[in-house]
Parts: sequence; C-alpha cells; structure tokens
Amino acid sequence: MALPQVCVAYLLRDGADGIEVLLGRKKLGLGAGKLVGLGGKLEPGEHPRRATIREIEEEAGLFVDIAALRHTGLLTYLFPTKPSWSQESWVYLCREWIGEPVESDELVPEWFALDAIPYDEMWSDARHWLPFALAGEFVRKSFIFGADLSSAVASDDPATGLPPVPPPGSLG
Repeated sequence: MALPQVCVAYLLRDGADGIEVLLGRKKLGLGAGKLVGLGGKLEPGEHPRRATIREIEEEAGLFVDIAALRHTGLLTYLFPTKPSWSQESWVYLCREWIGEPVESDELVPEWFALDAIPYDEMWSDARHWLPFALAGEFVRKSFIFGADLSSAVASDDPATGLPPVPPPGSLG
C-alpha cells in the first residue's frame, strides 16, 4: 500500500551573517509546537511541486514560481504504533519568492541562520538529513519513529547512528 504523500519546503535567503532558512512553529495538527519547514499533504492528483507552492502560500503568504523549487530529497517516515501518521515527504529548497512571511492559522514563521538551527525543537530526524539538504545534497532516507511518536528510533542510513530499519513486513 502506498504511503500518503506530503511535501516540505525550506526557503533560503542571504542574511546579515550568512544564509538563513525559514522555519515555522506549528500551531496545530501533526507536530504542533515543533519547528518545521513549510508544507503539508498533497491533494488527490496534485503534483508535489504544485502542492508545495500551495502550502507555502497558505502557511506563510509567500508566492513561489514552480521553476524556483529545487527537489532535494525524498523521505519516508514510518510510525508503527500509529500507522496513519506514516508518510512519504517530497523535500524542496527555494531561493526566490514574492512577499514577506506572515503568521497563518497553521504556523508562525521565523528565520534562522544555518549554523543556529534549533534542531532540538524539530522532529528528531531533522538533524540527520536537513543539514545535507540545505547544503544542496539530495537526501533519500527512511526513518522509523518510536512509541512516543516523536523520536526517530531507526534509519536506513548507518551515518545517522540509529539502528537499521527492519526488513519490510516485519514492523506490524
């Protein structure tokens, strides 16, 4: 069975002390209270790039041209104790948009220097892949989350230091 599809974008700008990334503090729903990239669920039949543009506008009031999105990753998230949260996430970077970020019903946007990203306030997997994606590397990783629904407990990438992802079919 195919996993639900979601998208996430990380907008980058040149700040006074180097490159900054736009994150948002989630106000509700999955990940409430955490810092996240801009994004959300794909609508039925919607292309991930179009969904990303829609989500950026809905969550931060910014307008992005589809050509400005750079596909930089595909992540799989598995939640064995809450399978409805499992998903596949299309990751994009963007350096061009129109407007200034504004608070929405879903999140409060905030800029962070790349060397000052508060990973402790994000989903625990972010520290294992986001620095690479922000540096322009394509990331393809899978993560399994524990019973607390917040901590990544396994990954298919040995470099994360997490235990390996069990073989398909052995989780349930």
